[in-house]
Parts: sequence; C-alpha cells; structure tokens
Amino acid sequence: MRAVVLAVLVGALVSGCRRQESRPQEGASSPAPVVSPPGAVLFISADTRGYLGPCGCSENMRGGIGRAAFQVQQARLGGQPVLYVDGGNSLFGELTLKPDQVPQEERKAKALADAFRTMGLAVRATGALDDTRGADFRRGLGLPEVAPGGVKLLDAGARKVAVVAAASGEALVQASQQARAQGADFVVGLLDQPLEAAQAAAALPGLAANLVVATHSAGEFSAEENRLVRSDVPVVAVQSKGRSLLRVDLTYAAAKGPFTLQRSQGDTDREVTALEQRLALLDKEINLPGIDPKLKALKQGKRDELSARKQGLLTAPPAPATDVNGFALRFLPLESNLASAKDAQALVTAYDADVGKLNLEWAKAHGQDCPLPAKDQAGFVGSAACADCHPEATTVWQGSKHHHAWETLEAVGKQHHLNCIGCHVTGWQQPGGVCRLDKVAGREDVGCESCHGPGSRHVDAPGADTIVGKPGQAVCVTCHNPENSPHFDFATYLPRILAPGHGRPVSSGQAAEPPAK
Repeated sequence: MRAVVLAVLVGALVSGCRRQESRPQEGASSPAPVVSPPGAVLFISADTRGYLGPCGCSENMRGGIGRAAFQVQQARLGGQPVLYVDGGNSLFGELTLKPDQVPQEERKAKALADAFRTMGLAVRATGALDDTRGADFRRGLGLPEVAPGGVKLLDAGARKVAVVAAASGEALVQASQQARAQGADFVVGLLDQPLEAAQAAAALPGLAANLVVATHSAGEFSAEENRLVRSDVPVVAVQSKGRSLLRVDLTYAAAKGPFTLQRSQGDTDREVTALEQRLALLDKEINLPGIDPKLKALKQGKRDELSARKQGLLTAPPAPATDVNGFALRFLPLESNLASAKDAQALVTAYDADVGKLNLEWAKAHGQDCPLPAKDQAGFVGSAACADCHPEATTVWQGSKHHHAWETLEAVGKQHHLNCIGCHVTGWQQPGGVCRLDKVAGREDVGCESCHGPGSRHVDAPGADTIVGKPGQAVCVTCHNPENSPHFDFATYLPRILAPGHGRPVSSGQAAEPPAK
C-alpha cells in the first residue's frame, strides 16, 4: 500500500514539474546578467553576527558569505557601477567571549574581513558586535569604515551616493544633511538600532536620507525575516546572520533630481511572494523525518527550480523610469541552490581547517575540566553505563541519528568547532560533563543522558525518581531550536526515536527494533 501511495505522489509531482535544472556546484559560473540602462546597484548587508555560513543540520538553509560574494560579482558583469556596503554588527555574535572562544572568534572575524575585501567592500558602519575584541582589533582588520555621525561619499557613475552612519535618529538627521551639503544625490542611512527605532528616525523632520537601514536587531532570533516598511523614507531590516542581502537598483534620468521609490512591481512582486510560499512548504516537506529518498529528491528538484525562478525575478534589471530618477528595493535570500564565489568560499574552507586546530591547541594548553556536581546532584556516567540494565533501549538508540551525531561533525571536519560541538556530545559544559575538546572520548553523540539527564544517582539507586523518564519538548529545543532545526515539530520528531523497549512496551517474545532512520 505504501508503494502505491508513493507512486501516486511521485507521479503527481512529476506531472506538475517543468524540466528541472541540476543544482549548481560551488563556484560555478552563471550567464552574465543583461546589460542595464544608466544607473547603479547597491548591495547592503547588516547584522551578520559573525556568520560565515548557515548553522544547523537542516536541508536548504540560507546564508553563506560565498553566496553573497557571488551575487555581488555577478552584478558587476552588467556594466553598471556596483557598490557593496555593510551596515555593521557583523564581525562577532556576542558582546563578550569566554577565553576558549577567543581563538575561534578572532579567526572567524578575520575570515569575514577578507571575504568583504573580495567583494570589493566600499564602506561599512560599525556597531557593538564589531568591537567585541576591542576597537583596535577591529581597526586592525583594515576595512574601510564610516564613523558614527560620519559621511562617506561614493561615485556611482553619473551620480554620487552617500553612506551615513548613526546610533540615534537625531544623529542620522544631522549626518544626512551633511551628505546633501557635500553633493550627494542618493543617501543611505545606516542606523545602529532595531527596526522600530529606525521607523521612528525615518519620520523625524529634516531627515535627508532616501533609505534607512536598521543594522542591529534586538536579539539573536528577532530578525528571522526581511522587513520593508514603505513610508516617505522607506525603512528596511535585512535578515540577520548573513542569510540575505538587500539589493538597491538606482535608475538615472537624463537630468539630476530627487529619487523616487518604485512603489510596486505588480505581477513580479506577487509571483515572488507566491514562490516563497511554495518554497517554504517544500522545505517543511523535505525536512520531514523518514521521508522516502526518491520523493525527497523529486521535491528537492522542484524546490531548486522554483528557487532559480525566484532568483531570476529578483535580479532582473528594473524597468527604467525615463523622466525621473528611481530606485527599487529587493531582498536577495541566499538560498542553498545558489552558487558561491570561489575566492570567498576558499576563505571559509581555510577557516574551517584552521579553527579546529586552534581550538584543540587551546584546550590542551588552557582547558579546565568541568566542575564536579554538587553532593545532592547527579553526574554524567556515559551511555555505556545505561546499556547493562536497558539493552532494549540501547538497541533503539544505536539505530537512531542521535547515536551518529558525532560522526556528522567528523564528516565535515567540524568536531572541534565550538559553535557545533555542544549538540553533538553528552553533557557539554555541565557539572560532571565534558568541558574540554581534548577530552571528548566516551561522551560522543547525543547519548541517553542528553535527554534523560545525568545518570549517576540512577545507577546508584535505580528508580523512577532518580532519572527523567519521559523528557518533554523543553529538553529537545535546547538543540532543535529555530536556528539549528527550523522545521522541528515535537509531535512529528518524537516517534522517530521511540520503539518497543524505548518509550513503547515490548510484547511477549518480541525483540526491540530500532526506529527507522
């Protein structure tokens, strides 16, 4: 019966598909864009928070500095001036670092700075998340900067574009007026505030900016979507962690004059919205646990086709307004099927190779063992200690993806990356657990105690009151959070790790079976 249902689903999907294009390889070339009429293209990133690429194990995750670089490089083939601007809060993800984080995070910031250079960075603003290691470290990266309250005037062909930076609305007004006085035709205001504060700044009297970009989201998960507020001065917030770029297309009339926002692109906007809705649905289906591989491949092919169609719509030159100077705003989500620039991706590869060595060397030289648990608290004993009394549950666990969590890191060379390891070992940074990268042996994988809690008291006195018998959703979402596992659904995922002997009763004479992978 299952085969019949699958055949029907596959047939329906194939019949509705156009010819599918193969997924481009990293660094693959694409056809040169159509040469555009007089104008310029601006690319703006902000709130990258130290991300070189997407984090997590889900399919089709957005982001990556290599993909961003490819978009900028491709636009330069169109013959127009292309300016890349970074809004700041990009070099680090936290305001303070623990000592063991310093080698990795400094190396990552340097890799980001090098990638910005490959993209031809024109100028960037700075924020608190750029100064985590101090202003001297930031300045030592040698990137072109505009100071808070400052103005940077840039050539954009037949017009001048000014980038101004500020930490308050009042300072933004003053800097924008200075930019006009210096001859700017188009002014971009980078405000080191969340979207709501940027909206208030855009309504201030005297503001002389054409566009305001909110460059600092309120929290780690508060900028999960691109946002555009269409007001007299439009305000945007770019999806954080390097998952999207803002593209601003300027079109020039014969004579200089005020720039007018192209308010709507009609059918194009509607088609992009419809495609994004279909992509979101396909992402959820592709990430369903236990999806048949053939059906998954077909859905992935359809997703890649739709994503390529959306990308074509987003990067097509806007229709020029012959009698006015215009500008169009478009977000470019850095989807998983987009190519990466070879030079930028090489920097990421070099970072991945270096950072594991740096972290391991630091752990050997300076690492400290986890503190022992308090006298009345349980400590970690390892999954092997559970197997003696729970052979059926152990068999189930050994057939699950949790048992192979460490292998997935080793396969990509990230077993010594501090951003990853916490969800791939048992008891990371917990009393009686593992706190050193050089002492992971015996604690690899998402073990029994990752879900049921440390087991020393249960080993000493087996019973329901010395262990967490049925962990709830709150335990799962410590790792299956919106970033690492955006499609996680407790009710859907839980059955994948349950089987007779582990969460289900074992019938008389029945051997425990591992869950389907």
